[in-house]
Amino acid sequence: MAEAYIIDAVRTPRGVGKPGKGALSHLHPQHLAATVLGAIKDRNHLDTKTVDDIVWSTSSQNGKQGGDLGRMAALSAGYDIAASGTTLDRFCGGGITSVNMAAASVMSGMEDCVIAGGTEMMSYTTAYGAEQANAGIAPRLMGSGHEALDALHPQSHQGVCGDAIATMEGIDRQALDGLALVSQQRADVAIKEGRFNKSVVPVMNPDGTVALDREEFPRPETTAEGLAALKPSFTGIADFEIGGTTFRKQINRRYPDLEIQHFHHAGNSSGVVDGAAAILITSPEYAKEHGLKPRARVVAYCNQGDDPTLMLNAPVPAAKKVLAKAGLTKDDIDVWEINEAFAVVAEKFIRDLDLDRAKVNINGGAMALGHPIGATGSILIGTALDELERSGGRYGLVTMCAAGGMAPAIIIERI
Repeated sequence: MAEAYIIDAVRTPRGVGKPGKGALSHLHPQHLAATVLGAIKDRNHLDTKTVDDIVWSTSSQNGKQGGDLGRMAALSAGYDIAASGTTLDRFCGGGITSVNMAAASVMSGMEDCVIAGGTEMMSYTTAYGAEQANAGIAPRLMGSGHEALDALHPQSHQGVCGDAIATMEGIDRQALDGLALVSQQRADVAIKEGRFNKSVVPVMNPDGTVALDREEFPRPETTAEGLAALKPSFTGIADFEIGGTTFRKQINRRYPDLEIQHFHHAGNSSGVVDGAAAILITSPEYAKEHGLKPRARVVAYCNQGDDPTLMLNAPVPAAKKVLAKAGLTKDDIDVWEINEAFAVVAEKFIRDLDLDRAKVNINGGAMALGHPIGATGSILIGTALDELERSGGRYGLVTMCAAGGMAPAIIIERI
């Protein structure tokens, strides 16, 4: 099997994902995608006629985020018409999956140059959802193609699932808040030391002025006392009725004796943000022919499903599966990136795999920096690569939970 090289990784800074308030919220999602595709092109002097495909991830593919963002953003970025593009959805995991699929096409020998990545403008999807609700259109639940909750494969709300898992695992509020505080502290150090500078490219307005050139979401002033004062966010949502049932009842169908305690809030949950990322993947032959220096290679990747009712527990089996595929152990991994969708996801991941906390989310995670759904996985792969280069590590493992009870995973090796 051929190897897949990672040549470069870029991303936008993450803007606050609130309509009219975030620095990127006035822009079109295609503009964000074109920004990172343009940066990949320019930084690597890429002849875009030779790009075989662009594999993009966008979770909420409706309205402005519909219509094959991968292809249309490439055209907007000035790519040659020969560079094809497609867009996929694995909910939160799509940004890893786009990279995995791009790598697979190169490793198969069928393609030589593929760009992967993703975009999500949560400021737009929030506004779009409100418009739909105001028009009387029932919401499409995350992970379900039905307007009513599915009784055969019951899935609840992500935040309620996070609270349920914390309750079941005996992980208390103090531990979750503690991890959230560490995330903010590590992100603050990373930003001050310029650890993201290699990958982050500014987003410009159409008139040429700067829209955003720094992370907008982090709250470095966060304290343990401040986190402890926040009220749980999902108590009311748990009892929100839709289709004749509630999110709490969905979980209790499968786990009837579980009395869910509510621990998660805005401070220990992932931030709502806008952002995009792109990763250039080539064959060794293409890299040599075009004078490109590889930064890493894809060692292994996998996909894993788990209980859709609890939704968030697939990262641990995914990590074990991809390690087995790579012939590695957890002790071989120098950099772990587990998306902080909710604090319990990362905390359970660390506990279940008995990991060295100093190697996990070294530069903070989504609780501090935000989680632009379809783009996050690609962002984390770039973050892992930057950290491997900074620290001199060899292997990085990236995984994340996704709606429907799924988790893609990937291991990369620094070259």
